[in-house]
Amino acid sequence: MGKNQEELLTFGGHLEILRKMFFRIIAVVVVIGITVFCFKDITFELLLGPTNNDFCFYKWVENVSSMFGWDFKFDKLSISLISTELSAQFMTHLTSSIYLALLLASPYMLFEIFGFVAPALYEREKRYAVVVVVLVYVLFLVGVLLSYYIIFPISFRFLATYQVADSVVNTITLSSYISTFTTLTLMMGLVFQLPIISYVLARIGIISSSVLRDYRKHALFAITIISAVITPPDILTCILVMGPLYLLYECSIWVVAFVEKRNR
Repeated sequence: MGKNQEELLTFGGHLEILRKMFFRIIAVVVVIGITVFCFKDITFELLLGPTNNDFCFYKWVENVSSMFGWDFKFDKLSISLISTELSAQFMTHLTSSIYLALLLASPYMLFEIFGFVAPALYEREKRYAVVVVVLVYVLFLVGVLLSYYIIFPISFRFLATYQVADSVVNTITLSSYISTFTTLTLMMGLVFQLPIISYVLARIGIISSSVLRDYRKHALFAITIISAVITPPDILTCILVMGPLYLLYECSIWVVAFVEKRNR
């Protein structure tokens, strides 16, 4: 009976630690969210950056083109986002602040989660866990930045200027813009976890590098489907997403081969 009580207390202690961890994470997210909400001008200058003609990616493409002797210039965008509902701008401001708060608080969230599970790990497992956590965040950040600086600007410029006829004018709502922006950036951050997933599956012996090599064609088909699902409905953006995803697949083959070599 005493042993059962001790186990119950231990379980209750873990729940208490977990509860405090969640409260700390929520508090950090709330503080960052309120801060982001208060700095509205800076927040939406960042989010609406791809709508500006002087966005860094557009300038970079033009500068690289001039270096190779090409006189390439993007057409000037003259698109104004609209709001069609009374509360749309406020709700967009609120949801955007929550999204950015979660993104900015993610390093702290990973730190808290690692601190919770670390006591149950051996020293060698802790070192592996630290490397995996850092790589997870770095890959997620790379996916988000790739989407923000390259994929979404190209997608936005193509879709915002595409017309089936001159008489049909594009009127893009703010909520549609933010929804597409957040969905694409979040999905790109998540799919960039493919090498980490491959590493874990290889460590437990579920996949092998030979299988991944043999199923390259099937993987390319699956990547095409995934790219079509997570991107706006245009072929250009789908192709832009397919490239990095296939490179990640090839990188996963190398990661799995490395794990197999270490195991041998």
